[in-house]
Amino acid sequence: MTLSVHHQGAEPALVLIHGWGMNAAVWEGLPTSLTDGRRQWQIELPGHGASPFDPRHDSRAAWADACLESAPERAVWIGWSLGGLIALEAALQAPERIQALVLLTTTPRFVRAPDWPAAMDADVLAQFHDGLLADPPGTLERFLALQVMGSEAARNTLRTLRRELAHRPAPLPAALALGLDLLRDTDLRGRIGALACPTLWLFGRRDTLVPAAAGEGIARLLPQARRRVIAGAAHAPFLSHPQETGEAIAGFFREVVC
Repeated sequence: MTLSVHHQGAEPALVLIHGWGMNAAVWEGLPTSLTDGRRQWQIELPGHGASPFDPRHDSRAAWADACLESAPERAVWIGWSLGGLIALEAALQAPERIQALVLLTTTPRFVRAPDWPAAMDADVLAQFHDGLLADPPGTLERFLALQVMGSEAARNTLRTLRRELAHRPAPLPAALALGLDLLRDTDLRGRIGALACPTLWLFGRRDTLVPAAAGEGIARLLPQARRRVIAGAAHAPFLSHPQETGEAIAGFFREVVC
């Protein structure tokens, strides 16, 4: 059973994977400097948007497999937050399929640890887990607010996220719960050194979920990684600061892709 995929444009291929609780509509505002001349494969994660969710979608590897099944044979992958974590897993599983990776506010470990301080407090994810049981819509709304907290364009970005989410079916609570488990339990720090493709890691200077300081840890683990911090942005820089984000990604494409 394949995931929901939205196609448009010509080659070379560009795979886009959204974050937790979101859907493919978040990519509608991407700058034309990135999308012109590229065929887009906007893949919706299991249980998100129009994608199915079944018992085999029970792990990070299974979610990456499902995305690979729905993706072209070779492409540049862009993943946002949880979507970036899944894109990382896909690149480690099938390096021949990934031409390059753009990781938007993504980190190999989302939860704080003594040797990984620039990350999210585990209690935050636990609160979202508890909230899902009582009020899934309200929990999603609180998460949206947290994503834009601190951004220069917080109000407009939140309005955009709400509008785009409404264009697609609501995510399934079971998929949301598993997504939180993946964010809580995944630690790819010991594996990302094996990445074979060029990577660009983009952070928002005001991000409270994935602090920009995480880039320093990534530089130690993957010295060849390219990093960029978007000033004034929070967790969704491609929505709040599309021009700066687009310029950073376009420059990366010119350097390593085409």
